[in-house]
Amino acid sequence: MLREFFLGFIRIHILYHASKNPIYGAEIMQELMTHGYGASPGTIYPILHSLEEEGYLKSRGINVSGRLRRYYEITKTGTGILEESKTRIKELVDEVLNEQ
Repeated sequence: MLREFFLGFIRIHILYHASKNPIYGAEIMQELMTHGYGASPGTIYPILHSLEEEGYLKSRGINVSGRLRRYYEITKTGTGILEESKTRIKELVDEVLNEQ
């Protein structure tokens, strides 16, 4: 059950980083590791693909040292859902952490 909670956090984290700069799978796995998420390729790549299918990310392949690397960027729709997520996260954190 805990895994399900973290998958939502990971999706938002991916959108956040894709809003700053184009990202690729191995890079975002390393970023998530700095926050204590042990996300494997079997977790990250399906999330990236689903975010793209849902219209939140768009990708393009770039040849890097003879290998195709897929970079993901946030879309306008993705930016909207990220902003809505930030608002909801703030409300939730304020409520949970400021419990009286």
